[in-house]
Amino acid sequence: VQLQASGGGLVQAGDSLRLSCAASGSTVSRYVIDWFRQAPGKEREFVAAISWNGISTYYADSVKGRFSISRQNANAKITVYLQMNSLQPHDTAVYYCAAAVNAGPGGRVDFWGQGTQVTVSS
Repeated sequence: VQLQASGGGLVQAGDSLRLSCAASGSTVSRYVIDWFRQAPGKEREFVAAISWNGISTYYADSVKGRFSISRQNANAKITVYLQMNSLQPHDTAVYYCAAAVNAGPGGRVDFWGQGTQVTVSS
């Protein structure tokens, strides 16, 4: 499984941004897709996840009501979106997508993508 995140950038507080994760591989459709983020000097933290069929979604408390995750499956390639609204400076981080066996911060991640930088100015 290969994952590639994109869509990061520099925005102002209150703006929106949509991240994309392009995932491919023969088994990719079986995986939960997670978004994590890591701010400078902090540990990587769970942000959101979506089940293999797109029915179940999970969010960290810090992003509930502001972020939305969605998924498009197409055979051996899927795209997962993270719509981020009402962005705040504390959302500044490198965002990573990952393919996991289980959803949530404790789930086993089998594959990581490279990160995309999101910077929110005040």
